This record gives sequence, structure tokens and C-alpha cells, in this order.
Amino acid sequence: MGLKIICLMKQVPVPSQMRMGSDGLMDRTKAKSIINVDCTFGLEQGLQIKNRVKDAELFVVSMGPTSFEQSLKKALAMGYDRAILLSDRRLGGSDTYATGLSLGTLLKKLGFSKDAKDPFIIFSGRQTSDGDTAHVPSQVAETLGIPQATFIEKVDYQDNHLVVRRIIEGGYQVLKVPVPCLVSITPTSIPARRPSLKGAIKAKKAKIEIWNLDQIEVNTGVVGINGSPTIVARVVDIERNRPPVKIMEGHTAQELAGRLVATIEQSAESQIPIANEIAHKKADLFKKEAAPAIPAETKPASTGSEFPRVDFRQGARGILTWVELHGKTPARSSLEILNPARQLADQLGTKVTSVLIGDNISSVAQEIIALGADEIIAINDPRLKEYSILPVTSIFAQIIERQRPEIALFGATTSGRELAPRIASRVHAGVTADCTSLKVGEFVHKIRKSVMYPCLESIRPTYGESKLATIVGFCCPQMATARPGTFQTLKPDPARTGTVTEFKPQLKDSDFVVEIMETLREEGGAQNLFAADIIVSGGRCCGELDDFKLVKELTKALQDKGINADWGASRQAVDHGYAPYGRQVGQTGKTVRPKIYVAVAISGAIQHIAGIKDAGKIIAINQDSQANIYRHCDYGIVRDYLDVLPELIQKVRNGFTFGVTPSPAK
Repeated sequence: MGLKIICLMKQVPVPSQMRMGSDGLMDRTKAKSIINVDCTFGLEQGLQIKNRVKDAELFVVSMGPTSFEQSLKKALAMGYDRAILLSDRRLGGSDTYATGLSLGTLLKKLGFSKDAKDPFIIFSGRQTSDGDTAHVPSQVAETLGIPQATFIEKVDYQDNHLVVRRIIEGGYQVLKVPVPCLVSITPTSIPARRPSLKGAIKAKKAKIEIWNLDQIEVNTGVVGINGSPTIVARVVDIERNRPPVKIMEGHTAQELAGRLVATIEQSAESQIPIANEIAHKKADLFKKEAAPAIPAETKPASTGSEFPRVDFRQGARGILTWVELHGKTPARSSLEILNPARQLADQLGTKVTSVLIGDNISSVAQEIIALGADEIIAINDPRLKEYSILPVTSIFAQIIERQRPEIALFGATTSGRELAPRIASRVHAGVTADCTSLKVGEFVHKIRKSVMYPCLESIRPTYGESKLATIVGFCCPQMATARPGTFQTLKPDPARTGTVTEFKPQLKDSDFVVEIMETLREEGGAQNLFAADIIVSGGRCCGELDDFKLVKELTKALQDKGINADWGASRQAVDHGYAPYGRQVGQTGKTVRPKIYVAVAISGAIQHIAGIKDAGKIIAINQDSQANIYRHCDYGIVRDYLDVLPELIQKVRNGFTFGVTPSPAK
């Protein structure tokens, strides 16, 4: 019974080389392709286990065109034994559901199922750079019916199980996961090794095994662009809306810091104070989000199409949301998502049902009702004191079968990003990741010759945050996860009433095979990033050069002046282990809206810009004058942060607070 190790790998286009096609969708045919960076960490993890289990056999598996062979051969050069590619034109346009189903079916055909005689472990990267969904690992695991652990940064193989450390908001969990299982690896794990010369020679002569849909016997009606439950309706460029940056001038760090202070103070005197300016922006945003719309059933066709309008819901009604609980405290993202849920329900003339899962948590129900829910489904079970994906997936599948909601919404936390796609695969639905806007609309389906309504338009940044894609689907429930920090939490209404229903799900022992050995969560500081008036964030070199010492000192100096300030980090800093995931600002971290955002030694990757674009004023400190951050900030200091921050810290100690008024003493 030799151990089998499989790594799922994807070849991705370089985002900067992507171009918009004439059909309004993305054309990747002329873009250079590389191995998805996150996948390289999965590849290395497989090799690490091979170091301990010498007779283990290593497989690398991918899905895509034959051009993917170059990346598969690189994996062979690193030390993998077999490379298998699922390649078929009929797979073109597959969404994550169809991709997970196809890869899972291929693996079953190769003998990797929950009933396999030989033990096996599947590794994957956390997510892919072209989509950033993190869906496929969950969907492959569900297709195979095996346990999973995602966002894993440390793996210890112990014969018939793994002990892994999983990143969660504000901390980590240690899980014991039985084999067979699937594990997705974060870039905070062990970096990939370089191929050896001997390996490269061996790989050059190796033959890639190519499979097609007929060989794996998958139903072609549920894959490809026509079989996928979601499709890309349109893609538009994300436009910059900030005025040109003002670069500070001066010969010394002291002069540059002084110039910044003078510029901000002058701006505060001659224009609307920054605090009021941002307050008005937030108020306008809230009004815009809360504006009611005409119910979809009565809205006239706006497409100009002669096709008949078709309500595809087949009786499905209602909005379902998941309230992620940390003990008895709802995650902020779960409260935020009640905002779009309430709007969608009002548009559709239906109700919002929120699901609470935990131990003795019915007391939380009124808080959720006050924030917009009409009905609470409460599941109380001591075994569910902490979130675990297998039983929660089973519970949701049972609720969806009973309730038949038309829409299901989740926060895009580490838990929501693994849970939603696994549920979607179980109930045969599509799911859109990391949405920043959710609307009701209609779609002209030229193949079906129908105007489909009411569609959930799930809008999300993609292709390295350079584009904004609108995803629609025609299977209920239409599912989406929402980027934390994107939606404002509605003002609580203590007078709101709703119903609370206790639900007793049917759970099996196999739903509890993953053991939670330890949970460490430090909510305080990291959660304050959503409310902070000033955020000071550092890039990777802040960890390398001074372990974020100056970033934290500037934050502390502001706090000592009564300012609600906190510190954050870029994805690069987090991926290299210099800051916890809960501090990460950006597309796959937190979306923040402070009055002042200070980006220290941050290059300005598009994923980071996505998380700070709604900040009132952005100040960049970077010694590289060509850094992308200078295309997205208001004020810039081109200098080594090690020289500038001590000067700014002293300015703050002398009374400078970036134009922000201290918070009232509590």
C-alpha cells in the first residue's frame, strides 16, 4: 500500500499581457503563461512528504490546452514521477464548478476515490492568480467525497493522517485530517525548489499523459461554457479616479516629512476637512447601496431583445445567508453581507433567512434580525462549537433542499471561501468569489434565445484587479461570497421582528472526521482595521529590515494622541510570514476605508490597491520612484522609509495627526 501524492497545478497567463477581446471578454491567447505561483508551494509540499516516504509516487495533474505541457515538464524536473493533463476543447469556458467536477472525475478514473485501496494526499495551491477564487480545491474534494483542509501553511505527515496549521482571520487552527484528503497550501509554506540538471534531462524525455472527456466518461452537458452553472456576462476595465499624486520635494528626510505635514495642514485649512470629506463619501455610499429598486418581476425588459423573458427559478425563493460565528460573536463579514441581502430581498419581494450554527447560540438571533434578517435558522450542537467544513456543508445542503432559496450569500473569509464552493458542488450550483457588488438584473441568453431573469449579477475584480467582471448564473441557489469590508453594516433596528426556528440536521460520524486540535484567534487589533481612521501598512521589506518596528511605532504614536489608528501589511509581507493573515490589506485580505492610509514600502500591486481604493487620502513612502503605488496615491515621499518614518513619528509626538481629529475619550 504505497502512498500516492497528487498535486493539482495550473498554468496561468501573465495578467499584464491580457487583452480585452471584441466580445467584451478577456483574450489570453497572446499572453505569456507561467506556473501559477501558489501551485509551486503545493508542488514543494508533495516533495517534502516524498523526502520522508521514499516509496511514495508523485503525480502532477492539470487541466487545460496542450501548451500546459511546458509547466508539467517543469514539475517532472522538480522530482514528480507522472504528469497527467486533461485537455479537451469541450472544456473551454468551464467555471470553477465544472473545473472541479472534471478534475475530480479524472482523479476517480485514475483510482483516487474515498474508497481507494492505497492512501493518497492531494495538494494544491491556495488559489490561482487569474481568478483568485480558491474554489477548485473544495470542489475537487467534494467530487471525490474526501476531507479537506485549506489555507494551510504547515503540514506534518503521520502515517494515516496529517496534522496541519490553517490560517484563519486573526490567527490559526491546528487540524488533524485523515488520509485520503485534499490540502491547499499558502505561500507562507516552504518555497519550491529549483529543478536539478538531472531532473531537467529526465523531464525533457518524459511523455505527458493526455486524457480527454470521453476517456474519463464525464457528462459533457455539465462542463465547458454551455454546461457551467455560471458564465461571464461582461468584463470592463477598472478606472482610476484619483487626481495625480503630489510628490514631496526636499533634500533630507526631515525636509520631506516637514513638506508632507505642511501640505496636509494646508489642505485641511483650505478645503473641506478630511474627516468631513470622508464622512460625506461614506454617507453617499450608504445611500446609494440602500436605495430600493423596482422588483424584477415588474421591471420592463431593458435589453432591447425580442427574445421572451424567462423566469428560470422554478419556484425557488428567498435569500439565504451564513452567519459565521467565533464562539457566540458573529464575524463582521457576516453582518456586512446582510446589507446586500436585505437590498436583494426588497428588490425581489422576498425574505432574508440567516443560518446560525454553533453551540447554544440562539441568543445571537435578535442581533441578526435587527440587522436585516427576517428569519433565523438555528442549529445548536456541542459538536459544532467551532466551524468545521464537513458538517456545515451537510447542514447547508439539507437547508437548501428544504428551503429552496434563489440566492445564497457568504462572507469571503478563509472559511467562507472554502465552504461556499463545497456546498455549491454538493447542490450542483455555481458560485462567484470575492464580490464587491451584488445586483438583480437580466441576461440575454442567445443560445437559449431567452432573456433570463431575475439574475444575480455578481460583480468582482479579476485578472490581477485590472478588470471588473460580471458573473451570472441560471441555477438556484445563485451563490456568491462578498469581499470583507466592501459593504457597510446596516444600522441596527432593535424594533425589527423575525422568526427563530430550531433545525435538527441529520449528521453522520463521517462529518466529524477532521479534528480541531487547537484554535488561536486574536480578534482585537486585526478587526479594528475596518474602523480605524488611520492605517499604517508595511510591505515585505518592513519585515525584512526592522520587523515592522517603525510601522508599529508610528501607529502607537498616533494612538497616544487619541487617534483610532492601526497597522496592516501587504500580501507579500504576510506570505513571507512577517505579519499575520488578519493584518493583510488587499483583495485576499481586508478591504478598508480609513480617512488616511499610509503605505510604507509597498510597491502597489493591483491586489493591494483594490483593498485601499476607497481610503480618503493615500500617502505612499517608497524609495522606488517608479513604484505602482504612486499611480494610486494622493501624496508621495520618494525615500527609504527607514529615514522618513522616524521623522514622521517625531512630528506626530509633537502634535501632527494627518488632519484627523482625535476620537472622543471613552
